Amino acid sequence: MKAQPAHRRVDMASFCAAQGHLQQAEALAHYARLTTHLSDEASPADPRTVDWQAQGQLRTSVGQADVPWLHLQAETTVPLTCQRCLTPVQVLLQVDRWFRFVADEATAEREDEESEEDLLAISREFDLQALVEDELLMELPAVPRHDECPVPVQLSAGDAEFEAAFEEKTNPFAALALLKGLGNGQKT
Repeated sequence: MKAQPAHRRVDMASFCAAQGHLQQAEALAHYARLTTHLSDEASPADPRTVDWQAQGQLRTSVGQADVPWLHLQAETTVPLTCQRCLTPVQVLLQVDRWFRFVADEATAEREDEESEEDLLAISREFDLQALVEDELLMELPAVPRHDECPVPVQLSAGDAEFEAAFEEKTNPFAALALLKGLGNGQKT
């Protein structure tokens, strides 16, 4: 099992209260769910990194206790497969979001409909790397493609061997005529 970075699990209440700040540049290979979407030409030894930073803070609302918030920024470039020309395309993924923490999942679900900000359940072992990966996954384009493809785009599907075999095939009625002896000028 690979070692997890020390920042992976964070006591989010303490982190926000201390106005904590973490900044990392991690190998893209450490993001297993994200790497499953990469182009087939992507190498496991790819030196690409995911650069991210997290800043915690407490915000005070009138008549309420301090509320923990997290500002997350992340960026990476990933090789995906262009859906027009089927060659690799480099796609920049960027995240810049604020999250408000609430007591638990039930509260997050209940307040989610009325809230403009993203809500997360606070935890003593909050997985920051998983949050970074989740947010980057949501930034993946549904249909990755070049603005201008580097190779001519094939606009028709076809197989030359299939087409040649189809053309060589004899007419079934001509074969029937041969069987009846009509193909050589004889009448039955």
